[in-house]
Amino acid sequence: MRTPLIVGNWKMYKTVDEAVHYVKDLCNLVKNINDVNVVIAPTFIALHATAKAVRNNKVKIAAQDLYWKAEGAFTGEISGALIHACGTQYVIIGHSERRAMFAETDTHVRKKVTAALTHSLTPIVCIGETLDQRESGKTFDILDHQIATNLADIKTEQLAQLVIAYEPVWAIGTGKNATPMQAAEAHSHIRSHLASTFGKEAAVQCHIIYGGSVKPKNIQELIAQPDVDGALVGGASLEVQAFFEIISRSRKATV
Repeated sequence: MRTPLIVGNWKMYKTVDEAVHYVKDLCNLVKNINDVNVVIAPTFIALHATAKAVRNNKVKIAAQDLYWKAEGAFTGEISGALIHACGTQYVIIGHSERRAMFAETDTHVRKKVTAALTHSLTPIVCIGETLDQRESGKTFDILDHQIATNLADIKTEQLAQLVIAYEPVWAIGTGKNATPMQAAEAHSHIRSHLASTFGKEAAVQCHIIYGGSVKPKNIQELIAQPDVDGALVGGASLEVQAFFEIISRSRKATV
């Protein structure tokens, strides 16, 4: 059974006070929603405060990245151990902005996925193709390569602990988004690949969510697709009422 999962990725926005105020408001808004899981990913400096603010509520907290070492002389980095100690449950790994702007590779992603699981964090592993790759017909090849390399160290019994976020790079922050049919095709392909690698039972349990200019006006069509289990929301998650509207419109029968 896969309950829809909606993740708000705030990127480099909101002070600690703003973040705490927002998550308190969100907790009140979603208190009667039991059929959608909700996660917020604030900046690192707000992890502890937001995790404290949502304690014993339905909203969970994610970090936006992590380093694969547990500790050491790695200036500016943050480990899974430190993230978990803040009360955080999830971590976004391999976001297209990390890959494009900070030269993050599939090898880095693989190490981070392992580190997240080691420290009892649920990895939200981002994969997706560029516009050139899609237009040249390489979308499925790119997805296959990313799954194979990013999840190379994952055991079958660990797959259900992961979330895969399909985010076509050409739709991140551009205002464009994949059509429901394009999202459905990509998500179906990802699940089929997972099934061929880890087995059908494990693949059915894994959440595959869509990321790429998700808004209240397009979430219902996206979430209606059989293999779309939720969304990774960027800009539209910064305003609490708009994000709540996305959550509300994501409610569907679990599968």
